[in-house]
Amino acid sequence: MLATVIHAARDIRVEEVPDPTLSTGADAIVRVVAACVCGSDLWPYRGVTPTHHPHRIGHEFVGVVEEVGADVQNVKAGDFVIAPFYVCDGTCANCRNGVSTSCLTGGWWGSDDRFGGFADGGQGERVRVPLADGTLAVVPGPVADDEIPGLLTLSDVMGTGHHAAVSAGVGPGDSVAVVGDGAVGLCAIIAAKRLGATTIIAMSRHPERQALAREFGATHVVEERGEEGIARVKELTGGIGADRVLECVGTKESMDQALRSTRPGGMVGYVGVPNGGAELPIRQLFGTNVGVNGGVAPVRGYIEELLPDVRSGAIQPGRVFDLELPLSEAAEAYAAMDERRAIKVLLRP
Repeated sequence: MLATVIHAARDIRVEEVPDPTLSTGADAIVRVVAACVCGSDLWPYRGVTPTHHPHRIGHEFVGVVEEVGADVQNVKAGDFVIAPFYVCDGTCANCRNGVSTSCLTGGWWGSDDRFGGFADGGQGERVRVPLADGTLAVVPGPVADDEIPGLLTLSDVMGTGHHAAVSAGVGPGDSVAVVGDGAVGLCAIIAAKRLGATTIIAMSRHPERQALAREFGATHVVEERGEEGIARVKELTGGIGADRVLECVGTKESMDQALRSTRPGGMVGYVGVPNGGAELPIRQLFGTNVGVNGGVAPVRGYIEELLPDVRSGAIQPGRVFDLELPLSEAAEAYAAMDERRAIKVLLRP
């Protein structure tokens, strides 16, 4: 079978790899219907995260279950499933507390696992899914082809944008600023509107992303950064800053922008993967009573909540996919996102 393998910085190849096989009673084999490239996949692609040896890559996919282990009870062959960007059992104390990303027996796609060897990456024709009962979310059929982009966002970006909004405490009537106009930032706009925010400020410099942000619910667009950007946010929020700010980038500069765009007593919800030296200025937070909450998004716990709105069309996060390519052109998918020629790329095996 074919799968995407990263060999080194900017060296993505689609290669023949062994077919996955069941190795424990708790796993499943999923035939991938669609996968995608994530912004966090660009860190190893750019060399920010080192690649020490070739390995499969990708952590977002939807597909159809082909086989299940003897102990699997919640999914069966033929089910259409969403796989979140991590593996979890759904039963440990951390999962029950709503933090399935810290599952006591879980793990990450493309890294060593504890369930039978090296975990598959998600960008391939088939994937072995450890802890299938806890990891996979079943989508009641039938599933139409035009639903697939929206369902795929529930594996990561829509749930992550939602986590930013939930972490910041977004509620009816709030003013919200969103730092970052990638797929997660755009989904955070959807989430903020869904939770009742009435003023939603998208911080974006890219016309095509600005247009999509407005269609998703942004009421204002701020192109400026630094002091000018902060001043514009305050101008739009009665001179004090936004009630909630959603940080969806992960750099020192983006976190600074978020913290200083928040009103005294407001809250920052952050989900940007920290790759850039972001640190919290405790004295500044102390002086303003600005709170910070968030982290790696436990998206598995949000799928059932968000799924009805995605399937009904009440929210349309699948529109963040502005380029679709065959799996064989995965290298071009990475290049397109790296060069900002695409917001997010969907791959079809």
